[in-house]
Amino acid sequence: MKKSLATLLIPAALALLPVAASAAPKAAAADIVRHKIPGSDFPIALAVTVPATATIHFVSGQVPAIADASAAPDSVAAFGDTKTQSESVLKKIKEVLEGMKLDMSDVVKMTVYLVGDPAKGGKADTKGFMEAYTQHFGGAQTKLPARAVVQVAALSNPGWLVEIEVVAAKK
Repeated sequence: MKKSLATLLIPAALALLPVAASAAPKAAAADIVRHKIPGSDFPIALAVTVPATATIHFVSGQVPAIADASAAPDSVAAFGDTKTQSESVLKKIKEVLEGMKLDMSDVVKMTVYLVGDPAKGGKADTKGFMEAYTQHFGGAQTKLPARAVVQVAALSNPGWLVEIEVVAAKK
């Protein structure tokens, strides 16, 4: 009985393979989908779906460039406030992506590490970060990434208030 059931099921399963194979290219041809936050215009995606046909690029965390070379190299004064540092970091990310023939609209995931700003009582300056972020995401740039922003105790240079890493994807 077991042998005869297997004899019937195997040919039936094999007959279905061409149907499954013909459906696969349609799914593989799907675009990168950015799921909006329902009822919100906040400039991040709720989620991003990346099809198997896309190439995924992981960009290491970028940190700010020196804004004031006359300041101590391990001070916030050397790198600027959170907005200045965020602008610098996002500019670096844009340059890294351009070197890979990508742009900011290809970013599908962003992780932002903010150190508490001493000038803000040790709280992360998310407003300053958002002022820089919205220069690149939102408005005319509608391809928004999924994103997390976390406050951390410190980064490896005491003057850094911002580090950002991204994942980009392109078909």
